[in-house]
Amino acid sequence: MDNHKFSSLKLKQALLNNLKTLNYHQMTPIQAKSLPHILNGKDVIAQAKTGSGKTAAFALGLLDKLDVKRFRVQSLVLCPTRELADQVAKEIRQLARAIHNIKVLTLCGGTPIGPQIGSLEHGAHIIVGTPGRIVDHISKDRIDLDNINMLVLDEADRMLEMGFQPALDLIFSLCPKQRQSLLFSATFPEQINSVTKKITNDPVTVKVTSTHDNSIIRQHFYQLKDNNQRTKAVQTLLMHFNPGSVVIFCNTKVETSDVAEELKLLGFSSQALHGDLEQRDRDVTLLKFANKSTTVLVTTDVAARGLDIDSLDMVINYRISHDPEIHIHRIGRTGRAGSKGIACTLVSEKEAYKIKQLETTLEQSIEVEELPKVGKGDNIIGKPMMVTLQISGGKKQKVRPGDILGALTGKSGINGQQVGKIHLFDNVSFVAIRREVANDALEKLTHGKLKGRAFKVRRIS
Repeated sequence: MDNHKFSSLKLKQALLNNLKTLNYHQMTPIQAKSLPHILNGKDVIAQAKTGSGKTAAFALGLLDKLDVKRFRVQSLVLCPTRELADQVAKEIRQLARAIHNIKVLTLCGGTPIGPQIGSLEHGAHIIVGTPGRIVDHISKDRIDLDNINMLVLDEADRMLEMGFQPALDLIFSLCPKQRQSLLFSATFPEQINSVTKKITNDPVTVKVTSTHDNSIIRQHFYQLKDNNQRTKAVQTLLMHFNPGSVVIFCNTKVETSDVAEELKLLGFSSQALHGDLEQRDRDVTLLKFANKSTTVLVTTDVAARGLDIDSLDMVINYRISHDPEIHIHRIGRTGRAGSKGIACTLVSEKEAYKIKQLETTLEQSIEVEELPKVGKGDNIIGKPMMVTLQISGGKKQKVRPGDILGALTGKSGINGQQVGKIHLFDNVSFVAIRREVANDALEKLTHGKLKGRAFKVRRIS
């Protein structure tokens, strides 16, 4: 028997059958190491990076333990950001689709609280949310945690970095002592130890070493003469490699905003993503980047958690991370799904000791290069391949992706292959269009109708 096959696990048959329909046959390393312990009811502390399959590990555990006939909140999953919580809830629903009548509720800040109150009044089996919003509901007696039998902390390190410790302590104190606790984290700073002692009982610790494939991700380390050279160095790299999509990691919010603004002034399509953004602005920024109508996303490590980008051409470390594990986590965002990626790190003389730390972690020597010379063909700053259009109608107006696609490709319309991602929200929709036909698409939607109605349409990038 292959111990890495899902079929080797003592899961409910409905879950195993659904895994087959999803083409989930072989467990990832973190799933193989953690799931047997989770299913045996053990508390688990697991270290694994984003993209390792950890969500399925704890999701299958809580779904196997769930009693659908008891309409009480039985599982609570805490995440640092709304984006990650949305992804986790989506995956839980997908893994649970063979089991009828399971209700998964997402409770996050940055979204209207009214609809959440209404949903809570109708009850739920599983709650996925951010600590701050969960505490908001607890303070108003809208959530009863008395029946929690599984508590999950996903990306625990980032929750602590974001200052959620007081909220976590309150939530821990209100959950039953007799429960199963799972803690997943990409890195393990000192603060984690105090949390694990509070929430776990005789835990099993599992770890999947963070590595990267040199054949998939090409790493470059570039020597800087001084810190004033950093933005100029980024400009050089962007013009030399000409990536279609790139994430630039900074270590502070202020630096993130400054770098994004400087690049914008230089003519690049850049946006900043950090914790001080309003949720709506954050949503639109992420959407435009995912649509490839923004080329450069400048962000902090905390804000980047929960990013769900299909293909990322390049990562630039504006400053080398203070933690080698975070460095590996950053560069692992490129080169996914079999595609190749480039990771560039800017290094000053004062940061030489960080290179030594990284060499120890990677178990390889690192050669620091000089910045590439910008040639004649590198002087053109390319525009994003896509443009994003905003439509003043969404789910509440019964607008569907097919309606938008049909309106664009109907009589005298554009080719369907020139239409990119379509995102629907409650009262607004967004569609990505190839730049060369963006004006035609705007004209088509402006003077056409969706669901028999005319909607306002405007270009946002």
